[in-house]
Amino acid sequence: MGKIQFSASDLDITKLNEDDKDDLSSFSCGKENCYNELNAFFQSPELYLSNKYHYYSVYVVRLKKTSELIAVFTLANDCIVLKSEEDEDDLKEELKPEVADEYCKILEKQTSYPAINIGHLGVKEEYQSRRIGGTLVNIIIGSFKNFDKAGCQFITVDSLNNSRTNKFYSSHNFSNLSNSDFSCVTQRKYLLLECVK
Repeated sequence: MGKIQFSASDLDITKLNEDDKDDLSSFSCGKENCYNELNAFFQSPELYLSNKYHYYSVYVVRLKKTSELIAVFTLANDCIVLKSEEDEDDLKEELKPEVADEYCKILEKQTSYPAINIGHLGVKEEYQSRRIGGTLVNIIIGSFKNFDKAGCQFITVDSLNNSRTNKFYSSHNFSNLSNSDFSCVTQRKYLLLECVK
């Protein structure tokens, strides 16, 4: 028998608060080296300070039935600014078929692109491969698809650069933003929101 899969209706997503400290003190996405920095961030005072001073908005995810904390993610305002002319040309070329015809000329003149960033996304090790991460990404995309309080054209993510995480974001239609970070610890990825299509 396979693992129980979860959907949005099984999850309770709330902003981080002081009551979450005990549950986060032992939160772990896994023991592999690639998770060390992520686990340390979720367990550190930096998480609370980043939330308090609006560097990130931190959200905790609990199972509705048991109130167990099973995932954490952060969101922040972002902007895609490409460092090289080659990357900028590549992005504009990739986006042309995806962007509404009436907006193409404006897009070509843009030098930066407003976005929301998933800075950290971690699912508790024993709950991985149960559709929780994918459900959270879809909830985030849905939240900003029709967002009209400020400009937001993209979702960006700083993905841990390993085959499992890269495959996960590729399966949600994220593309690599640059060709210069393939050997870095994280890879910058983007997803064009439907509001621009």
